[in-house]
Amino acid sequence: MSTDDTTTSSNYTDSYEDVSAFSLSDDREAQLLDAQTECVFMWTTRDGDPVGVVMNFVRHDGAIWLTCTRRRKRVPAIEARPRVAVAVTSRGTDIGISQALTYKGDATVLEDPETLAWFYPVLAAKVRPGDPDKQAAFVAHLDSPGRVVIRVDTDTRIGFDSEAMFANSPAGATTTHVGTTDPGGADDG
Repeated sequence: MSTDDTTTSSNYTDSYEDVSAFSLSDDREAQLLDAQTECVFMWTTRDGDPVGVVMNFVRHDGAIWLTCTRRRKRVPAIEARPRVAVAVTSRGTDIGISQALTYKGDATVLEDPETLAWFYPVLAAKVRPGDPDKQAAFVAHLDSPGRVVIRVDTDTRIGFDSEAMFANSPAGATTTHVGTTDPGGADDG
């Protein structure tokens, strides 16, 4: 195949072996991190097995911040092996389909009162926006013995923007949406 066979006159790439050209822009990264409340937090076990769980998060001062109780197995695991990864997608948000970020970095477990005091209200405002009463209840829920905050200082970023990849493609962008069901049973998506 010649080098001209990978593009067509409509200016799209028809070979997606290398998708690095479709990285998420800084503006779209910020939009995604503001809109999304959940990420997949990943670490390794003592046997070297990878593990990931879905967790709420906030981005603050250039770091990813999460919380759990000290009794979770991830806490001693990341204290022993602080290299972790965090993945965030746009699924479930209204900012566009198939935007994704993966970060790699070093995790630190914090349990000092100052960190807990600023973090709980920030996380509550993100996951219970616009409702101070629910935010206060969420803070009370978080404020339990043994709770820790995990700070991930990221050093590697991998971004992907499917909308950019398929912008001029005859295949078009994905049209799948994650639907939600209201209490009455009607599906919105």
